[in-house]
Amino acid sequence: MISTNDLWLDESAIRSQFPDEVVTHALVRDVQLPDGAGTMALITLDNGFDHTKPNTHGPAGLLELSHALDSVASRDDIVAVGVTGKPFIFAVGADLKGAALIQSREQGLAVIQLGHAVYRRLGELPVPTFAFVNGAVLGGGLEVALHCTYRTISSGVSAVAFPECFLGLLPGAGGTYLLPRLIGPSGAMKVIVENALSQNRMMRAAEASELGMFDEMFEPADFLAESLRWASRVLSGEVEVSRAPLAPAAEWEQAAASARFFADGKVHGAAPAPYRAISLIAAARDRSRDEGFAAEDEAMADLFVSDEFKASLYAFDLTQKRARHAAGAPDSSLARPVTKVGVVGAGLMAAQMALLFARRLSVPVVLTDLDQQRLDSGVGYVHGEIAKLRDRGRITADAAARLTGLVSGSLSKDAFADADFVIEAVFEEMAVKKKVFAELEAVVRPDCVLATNTSSLPVSAMAASLAEPSRVVGFHFFNPVAVLPLVEVVRGASTDDATVATALAVGKSLKKNCVLVKDAPAFVVNRLLTRFLGEITAAVDEGTPFEVAEHAIDSLGLPMTPFLLLQLVGPAVALHVAETLAAAFPDRYHVSPKLRALASSGAGSVYRPDFSVDPSIVELLSGGPAGSAASGGGQPSTGEQILQRALFALAEEIRLMLDDGVVAGPEDIDLCMILGAGWPFHLGGITPYLDRTGVSAKVTGSTFR
Repeated sequence: MISTNDLWLDESAIRSQFPDEVVTHALVRDVQLPDGAGTMALITLDNGFDHTKPNTHGPAGLLELSHALDSVASRDDIVAVGVTGKPFIFAVGADLKGAALIQSREQGLAVIQLGHAVYRRLGELPVPTFAFVNGAVLGGGLEVALHCTYRTISSGVSAVAFPECFLGLLPGAGGTYLLPRLIGPSGAMKVIVENALSQNRMMRAAEASELGMFDEMFEPADFLAESLRWASRVLSGEVEVSRAPLAPAAEWEQAAASARFFADGKVHGAAPAPYRAISLIAAARDRSRDEGFAAEDEAMADLFVSDEFKASLYAFDLTQKRARHAAGAPDSSLARPVTKVGVVGAGLMAAQMALLFARRLSVPVVLTDLDQQRLDSGVGYVHGEIAKLRDRGRITADAAARLTGLVSGSLSKDAFADADFVIEAVFEEMAVKKKVFAELEAVVRPDCVLATNTSSLPVSAMAASLAEPSRVVGFHFFNPVAVLPLVEVVRGASTDDATVATALAVGKSLKKNCVLVKDAPAFVVNRLLTRFLGEITAAVDEGTPFEVAEHAIDSLGLPMTPFLLLQLVGPAVALHVAETLAAAFPDRYHVSPKLRALASSGAGSVYRPDFSVDPSIVELLSGGPAGSAASGGGQPSTGEQILQRALFALAEEIRLMLDDGVVAGPEDIDLCMILGAGWPFHLGGITPYLDRTGVSAKVTGSTFR
């Protein structure tokens, strides 16, 4: 085993290199196990703060844990060592602020070797070790548990994950070696690669236990006491914990192939971390522990100094800090309480919003629509989704009954008379929306906020005819409402501070990240996506084969190809936004005849439900040989030409938006694209990517940052 002294001469050297590390202490106390099983040395990880500042491990914290292990390693009066965390938190992995300070491959290699040297001691002590996971356990924290001989988890834990591949890294302190040998290669690929690339998906305790990551699960109220009682039975032999034998080599090969296919679909080979992780997991079957850990060291040393990791840190910092407080927001004390919500419309988008309002605000929510059938369908959808949450164990039967009672429907807008916040989600046409707002103003209280979920229409124009236009605000969700975390809060020309503050407070209560946006055509995300995709559809109009245009931007590693994204948005919605922007900026936006034809066809997508290409739709998009009238004239483009054209268009549009003050700064552009359009973490924000690749300077004459 590597000694920590081989890696670091003294702790003062660590402090000087990582001066801002919040050190997680490892506090040791003796616990007498039940039924006379003996004395356990219980180590509690605690950084001294409440649960809002979770335990992390930087180099100094690792040495704290190492010292704690030193204190118990030579004792002959203990029968076991346990590790647990402070209330609600076990440990959530590396200190990312410290990781950002790593400047060289050698420094990164030393840090990860230190992690291995410390963590592996948990599995190599002369007595059994137990991880009692009482709260959130992510990344390196999960690796602490994996290094232990046995593991229990509280049933209340809702965050179990290896997020590293999401951040441009991989589980580098034993995770890619220990997890597949514990739960098998398929399970490990799911936890380490698939979940991370699926918007950093977290598992709950029950799911992690079913995968075999934990040996036993106990209720939160008496979790530690029950865990200690269980440990006693394990030590006495009353409980025997079995481990599955290693799966056949063919199963490991199949798991690796499936994971690579999944990663290709998510990042198209553009991000190195998931592929390095897949290779390490696949090799774990035939490697010794030393070989597996040494391979992790080398991979992590490379990734620490990669562009992808640096970009991911920038993106992570944006989503963790700037996203919490909208730039340019008025004083939050101006926000008015919201005790009842109205939703105009009962279609799918409106019903999704109603469900979210009820779940997060716990207030009555009333939907309206033009006829009883539509209304019943919308309310029925919400009630049905609540029932699904109950049946899946996500909420209790009592909570389901309460939520169901909160959501109702009415054919009359008079039901909004006592509402504090009413949002419309009706047909995307200015005359329709203005009519809705006029009807609402006649029945709601003077201080009721009137919000619009418009994706592109000017909020100021909607409010212009009202007696009180100051209470109208844009509140633009992204589809699917429950999944995408962004809300664009749009301040109209007359919107007052109290209305904006209330909208931002509602967004925060909905657990959404809000960006404050000027009332400009299509706001941020749809404006940029339409410009970006517009260049790609224009290439198809000019005769470029569909397959070339569809895969021209694969090298970026975006989560969806252009026409798959079009399927998610809906051709009709995309056409409407394109028409709005073409009317506002005819020199830069055009309405693709092929997009118009696709929307008119009613087909909805180039892709069938099984994601195979529909030949009839491709034929519709092809529209004849290059240069013909049917193809729209022009000349076909190569994939590289389309990619450059699309990126140049983005750079130009972002500069114009910033000059016009659409948002407070380039960070908000980046935040909107990450949270609302799925711009990958491994690229960082769109503006640093354009800066890094030289596109912004070439197009605008300067960088964005």
